[in-house]
Order: sequence, then structure tokens, then C-alpha cells
Amino acid sequence: MGKYLSKKITIYILTFFIAVTLDWAIPRFMPGNPISILVSRFSALPNARKVLTSYFTQSFGLDKPILVQYLNFWKAFFHGDLGVSVYLYPKPVVDIIKESLPYDIALLLPSIILSWIFGNWIGALAAKNRILDKTLVPILYVFTAMPYFWFAIIIAWILGVVIPIFPISGAYSYSMTPELSWTFFFDFLHHWFLPFLTLFVVMLGGWAIGMRNMIIYEIEANYSRYLESLGASDKMILRYAFRNAVLPQVTGLALQLGTIVAGALTTEMVFSYPGIGYLLLQGILHQDYFLIQGCFLFIVLSVLAANFLVDLVYVLIDPRVRYSYTEGA
Repeated sequence: MGKYLSKKITIYILTFFIAVTLDWAIPRFMPGNPISILVSRFSALPNARKVLTSYFTQSFGLDKPILVQYLNFWKAFFHGDLGVSVYLYPKPVVDIIKESLPYDIALLLPSIILSWIFGNWIGALAAKNRILDKTLVPILYVFTAMPYFWFAIIIAWILGVVIPIFPISGAYSYSMTPELSWTFFFDFLHHWFLPFLTLFVVMLGGWAIGMRNMIIYEIEANYSRYLESLGASDKMILRYAFRNAVLPQVTGLALQLGTIVAGALTTEMVFSYPGIGYLLLQGILHQDYFLIQGCFLFIVLSVLAANFLVDLVYVLIDPRVRYSYTEGA
């Protein structure tokens, strides 16, 4: 077991190094110049633009050779410095991410977990109930086939324009400032509901279809037929089938949680919701190297942490995996 974990950790470290290197390199090979975009905000005079371009190029360290920039990136990274944003100059990227991350967590964590719980429950019922399978499953297929942004636009139009019940922009009213008060909390929930509903409904269909198909596969497996020949009840067979079918769903849940900081990009675009997905889009549009690599770095760390969590959880919930690890130790 110890040897297995050490190998896994080595693989994760190597993966992290390669992923972060690509994260650093890709924005720099994009066409365009972020410094020219930044300078255009300060002055339109040619002489002033020339001076500012030289100043900002040196300030951001972009005048140095590419290898030196790469080594400086790792040095700053290990000191907790992800640079200064070009788009939101002069705010540090770390502070920008800290401000946006709570909105992503508040939106995505409930929608992912609740859709996973209800989706698995509905999928398991549909697998054994012929009426539900014929009536509910087609609707679930429609849900899971809908693009997030398309459904978000439809929901925003119906419940925000035709029947103006919910606001369709922002995480809270623009006249308010974030504070610990019931007034702000209810206003936040009022803005939060439509993005949450969009993500919940679309993800619900995917989880339910996945569980329904896995249950049907497990019911047809040899161990289920053996239990049936012994006279086991349908309830007992379904319980064993569910325990095996839920394993891939656990993997999917962990990976979904791993992409929590970017999973709602299109939904955040539709509702102008200030999460990291929306922030990443703004960084790309403004060619902000440091903001892009900061957002992607957070995604890389989240995905790797989720994968590592899957490895640990599998050992706990699946005796077969635990036995294989013990034998290999």
C-alpha cells in the first residue's frame, strides 16, 4: 500500500509540473500583446505610450528571455505570488481569485452534490420501474443533451423577462455591497437561484442516465443472476447492484468537483455571475497572461486533488480495490 501511494504521489507531482508548464506557456504563445491593451487605458499620445510600454514591459518581466521568465514564474509560485493582473491592474491575481472563488463554490457545490444525489436516486428507480423508465428517461435525455448556456438563456428569458421573478445579472444587486446581513443574504439567494437551477437540471439528467444504465448492467451481471437463483428479493439485488453501480458515479462526482472553478463558464457568462469561469473568460479576452495562468493553475490543482481523492475513496468503499492494494504492497 505504501509503495502504491508513493508511486501515485510521484505521478501526480510529474503531472502537476507538466500541466503548470503548459499553463504558463500557452498564454504566451497566443497572438496579441497584453501590454499594448494595458497602455491604451492610460494614454493615446504616441510618446507617452512608448514610455508606458517600456515601463510595463519591465514591470511584468516580459523584457527578459523566455527561459528567465519561466524560472521567475516558478520562483514566484513557490512564494505564493501569481503576478499582477493586466486586466484588473494593479490587483494581484491571488487576490482576484480569492474574491471570485466563494461565488463559484456557493453556486457549483450545491448544484453538483444535489444533482448527484437526486440523479442517482432517480436513475436507480427508473432502472427497476418500467413506467418510470418509459416516461421519465426520455425527459432526462433531453435534460442531459441541453447545453448549459442554451438552457440558461431559456430560463433567464422565461423567469427573468416574461415572468420577471428573478434577476438575470450579477451575484447581488448593484446597489448593494457584500456584508453579513439577512438583507444581503436574501438578495444573494435571489440572484443565485437561476444559475443554480440551470446547472442542477442539466447535471441531474446526466447523473440519472448514468446510474440507470449502470444499474441495468449490474442487474444482468452473473452475481445478480446467482442471487436471483438463490431466491433473493429484488430489493436485495438492487441494493448490491446500486453499491457497484455507484462507484463510477463517485469518480464522476470527484472529477466534477475538481473542475468546480471552471465548470460554470457558460452559465456565468449568461448571468454575468462573478465566478472564476467568468474571470477566466475576461482574462482571455484581454490577453492577461497572469490572470489566465492563475485561473488554470487553480483548475489543475483542483483536478489533481480530486483524482487523488478518488484513489483514496475507492480504497474505502470498494473492498476489491483495497484487497488489490494490500496484495501489491
